[in-house]
Amino acid sequence: MNRSLVITTGRGTKARRCVDTERKKLLCASMPLYLFAFIMITGATFNLHAQMKSEYTNPILAGFYPDPSICRVDDDYYLVNSTFAYYPGIPVFHSKDLVNWKLSGYVIDRPDELNYDSLGVSRGIFAPAIRYHDGLFYVTCTFVDGGGNFVCTAKNPAGPWSKPVWLPQVSGIDPSLFFDDNGKAYLVFNSIAPDNKPLYQGHRTIRIREFDYVGLHVLDEEKIIVNGGTNIKNKPVWIEGPHVFKVRDRYYLIAAEGGTAENHSEVVFRSENIDGPYVPYEDNPILTQRDLNPDRKNPVTCTGHADLVETQASTWWAVFLGCRPYADDSYNTGRETFLAPVTWKNDWPIILPHGDAVKYFYQRPLPPVSSDEQSSYSGNFKFRDDFDSDSLNLVWEFLRAPIENWYNLRDRKGYLTLQLRPETCSGKNNPSFIAHRQEHMASTASTAFQFLPKAENEKAGLIIFQNESHFYFLCKSLEEGKPAVQLYRSIDSDSSKTEMELIASRELSPDRRNSELNLEIVAKGAYYSFSYGFKNDRWISLGDSVDAAFLSTKTAGGFVGCMFGLYATSMGKLSGNKAEFDWFRYIGNDSVYSKGTDEK
Repeated sequence: MNRSLVITTGRGTKARRCVDTERKKLLCASMPLYLFAFIMITGATFNLHAQMKSEYTNPILAGFYPDPSICRVDDDYYLVNSTFAYYPGIPVFHSKDLVNWKLSGYVIDRPDELNYDSLGVSRGIFAPAIRYHDGLFYVTCTFVDGGGNFVCTAKNPAGPWSKPVWLPQVSGIDPSLFFDDNGKAYLVFNSIAPDNKPLYQGHRTIRIREFDYVGLHVLDEEKIIVNGGTNIKNKPVWIEGPHVFKVRDRYYLIAAEGGTAENHSEVVFRSENIDGPYVPYEDNPILTQRDLNPDRKNPVTCTGHADLVETQASTWWAVFLGCRPYADDSYNTGRETFLAPVTWKNDWPIILPHGDAVKYFYQRPLPPVSSDEQSSYSGNFKFRDDFDSDSLNLVWEFLRAPIENWYNLRDRKGYLTLQLRPETCSGKNNPSFIAHRQEHMASTASTAFQFLPKAENEKAGLIIFQNESHFYFLCKSLEEGKPAVQLYRSIDSDSSKTEMELIASRELSPDRRNSELNLEIVAKGAYYSFSYGFKNDRWISLGDSVDAAFLSTKTAGGFVGCMFGLYATSMGKLSGNKAEFDWFRYIGNDSVYSKGTDEK
């Protein structure tokens, strides 16, 4: 699949992300006059927030970017995340400073590499880990319910990556490679309890096997190096996401513990030998937010699943997942990627001392880089795609891999054309649906499109989607034979024969029925609002203060986050119709960062 990323490099770029500068006035006031004059005269698109700010903003990857893993090669950093049933799978981000990240490509970017069909949205790609050795990048990962553990390799992290090489001898999930300085490599992973006889619910083990990194297969027998967790007498649950590091001739094993919800944490063990025994740090966990006041302002929760990296400046940093609830542990943005400094205490790595809250702003780990390496995924920013390119922007995701060619940018220049197909978002195949993450609690997604429905089962528009049974769909269709704008809510019931229920609708006036239609969904924490309109006209509300908690992870379950999607369906029947989308715009505006955003 030929996909390209369009980044802000000057004025007029059509598909772009740009960041808000929280302290722009202060920065401009302190800027040398010659530099200020250069920017004003040339119109250079400098991102002052990323370029000159002494602090960076958390999360560094906002929205559904969970289970981060990171590695450094010289002065370059590479980061990957879980994507579950979304495709392309396993995004590869690149950075020079740990703060500004560019989406370079995907490990899984050919539809025939993995079979996503029949997988629920929270199955599929779990917890990839990225490592580098002797000129080659390695990503190990688990494809849950679809084949198990695998490894992919690439000389260039932007791709192409090899096809998955399966590791059938590795039982469990979350495999991670460690390359020792003696030329050997090892694979650590989360697996079942000893002899598959758990002492309690959530009893797991961390195991290790030597790995042939040339032949790409495991060697010898596996060995249990952690049983249960830090102290099995306390019945620790869900030890997972392991990584091994070697520092000053000692081996350190970090792992998540406590499950992925509010009790999530990161713990550390240490050993003189690669295969143990591993001794837990007496003051574990080294990262958690579970003991903090749940009523604190702007909380970050569920922290864990960390990975560590040492910079070229000999400082250590951790990337980890966290969540930002708006109320009662409810969040729609999913599990996001955060960055925090690591301190060493008595030869143990500490991400956060007990009782400390994750900060939204930290001092930068490294000097800022040049503007051509910037594509912001942090703070408040905007994104707009006018579909003027010959290939789809890299930020878009599909729900499972598209085997059919149901979308294109060729039929009508400057438009994304979606073919109406029987598949729906409630099913477990690949629908005519492309998605952009909801990356802020306060955000707006809008689009303009042309569509002439021919039957009541034909619908196209804008969806906010959490999973197969939790979504809202704002669309154009026919109602009693007349064009109308409709708002649907999915039905959360396995016994229901209906996928969604109509909660609001409005007939379009005869003079507007063939016009390009604008749709807008506004997220306001615990609520969504839904509107429609026409070019250069006011928005007309179709639903205000609609329950957003229905789409929260707390209510819907699973491991993903909400997605704004362009979606067209014929609801189980064949159709030759199509919808043409002119543009899509996303605006993030969380108050914790600043007031408003500026688009360049």
